[in-house]
Amino acid sequence: MRVLIAGGYGLVGGWVARHLRAAGHDLELVLGGRKPEAGAALAAELGARTVRLEVDDPGPGLAQIGSVDLVIAALQDPGDNLLAAALKAGAAHIGITRTTDTMGSTVIAAAALAKAPVLMLGHWQAGVLTLAAQAAAEAFASVERVHMAAFYDYADPIGPMTASDAGGFIGRALVREAGTWTSLDAAVSGRRVSRGAGLEPFDAVPMGVMDTPALAATTGARDVRFDLGTGRSLGTAAGGAASHDMYVEIAGVLSDGTAAERRVLVSDPKGQAHLTALGVLLGAERLLGLDGAAPPPPGPRFPEGTLDPRRAMERLTGFGVRMETLS
Repeated sequence: MRVLIAGGYGLVGGWVARHLRAAGHDLELVLGGRKPEAGAALAAELGARTVRLEVDDPGPGLAQIGSVDLVIAALQDPGDNLLAAALKAGAAHIGITRTTDTMGSTVIAAAALAKAPVLMLGHWQAGVLTLAAQAAAEAFASVERVHMAAFYDYADPIGPMTASDAGGFIGRALVREAGTWTSLDAAVSGRRVSRGAGLEPFDAVPMGVMDTPALAATTGARDVRFDLGTGRSLGTAAGGAASHDMYVEIAGVLSDGTAAERRVLVSDPKGQAHLTALGVLLGAERLLGLDGAAPPPPGPRFPEGTLDPRRAMERLTGFGVRMETLS
């Protein structure tokens, strides 16, 4: 099978390519971008090839590659031009840049044009946070509250795609409160997030990421929100490289009828780009049937209804991601 990674020699795209190779899958990898010469070293390392690809006019690049089974967009595609071209060519597609307020056009295009599955990974870390929350929620018979938070360390490098996204990170944020959807002003709606014994809590502000409607739908929780804070991560606090740390707090009723709260930590010692790419790896394996099950049907898909949370957590720990129940 042939996989095109658009932005494949960037920070996140490069990690996606490395993960696909490290997973041992028999794939032909193509790294696409405006400056294919910049990806020559990575392509040689991974046994891949490069192609010049313009997001605004992807036709020539796609024609040069030939038939493609999966296009992974590890870059901005603001006009959905690459998405539309990939779908018209019959390829499956994974995109990771859409948020709650920019998803509409992409979903409509996917529904209208798809001949293969289209996985929308516009969630925090390409769906990893949602899957971790789903896995933690399996212990509950009913869930009342899901509060998620991420801790970004400024020492953790980001690529142009994430930098471009960052301008829309803080503003109005979609949250669910008492069973009703509402939009909060991040500047005045922050909260204090506990990090566990021996660590200072951190201040975080709400963001409108796809994880919020995803967890509201799959858990039935009446209160769901996601917040982002910054400072020294667990990695830098321990004297090492920056890690990316995510926290999930779930409150509800256990299967024995006991009211309970659970706090879970998910931390990648190699940082946010590494973790995002792992989320993409999980999605690619599912869309291509590389996990042993049949690929999903054509049309728009989301991680919360497409990926197995337990398998995802096992897969992530195999790549060194830390999973810990704090309370």
